[in-house]
Amino acid sequence: MTQPTTFQLDKATLVEQSSIQIDHQFADSTYSLRQKLALTCRILFDNGHDSGLAGQITGRTDKPGEFYTQQLGLGFDEITEDNLLLVDEDLNVLEGKGIPNPANRFHSWVYRARPDVQCIIHTHAVHTAALGMLEQPLIISHMDNCVLYDDVAFVAKWPGVPVGNEEGELIATALGDKRALMLSHHGLLVAGASVEQACVLALAFERAARMQLLASSAGEIKAIDPALGKEAHDWVLRPKRNSISFQYYVRRALKNPHNADCIRSLEK
Repeated sequence: MTQPTTFQLDKATLVEQSSIQIDHQFADSTYSLRQKLALTCRILFDNGHDSGLAGQITGRTDKPGEFYTQQLGLGFDEITEDNLLLVDEDLNVLEGKGIPNPANRFHSWVYRARPDVQCIIHTHAVHTAALGMLEQPLIISHMDNCVLYDDVAFVAKWPGVPVGNEEGELIATALGDKRALMLSHHGLLVAGASVEQACVLALAFERAARMQLLASSAGEIKAIDPALGKEAHDWVLRPKRNSISFQYYVRRALKNPHNADCIRSLEK
């Protein structure tokens, strides 16, 4: 029997068919929440998001008002599934040793404002930080970065160290319904519907900042067609695509022997 040709199909049909194939072909990650958070910390460190002890990651649990985060005093390259802390929204430690970063207070504000958010990443990645020194919003003008197209809010003026409720309220309000936030003189914030999505968006954010600095040094950045930017955003942001990308970054991170202690199943 002759197979039907796809050359006469319109783009919308081909996109739908491809989405169905991808959903059936690839399985979701089987890592636990704590393992995903620990792996994401290693991925972030390996991809330019390290800044000493600055930056945080949190992952919301199934119990309202509780989330996992890293201990203050440990860098992203030291996070394991066993040294994460379970805290409440007042940053009281419920499980684990040590204390969380006091700046995690603004995470609680974001979680309160956004029930859809399951993971928050905040880093001072170097190209994002450099762009923030110019008080410039992130410009999405390349296909690879369209996962963030029209999805990045902007805080033009630095509100100071985000350990108070004032900063938490400001950041949560500025984020609005977006998935990411550019903070001048500071860094980036990503609010994801999953750990996988947050990880992918954080990596895309820093890459976009780097590309913006490179492109703007050579000339004027040209805008892309809004309809095409939105099309690419929705295509790449699909949950299964996030899962596939996350598992790629996990495989790449675990090739580094330094990351072998990240999750228990890898220990010898």
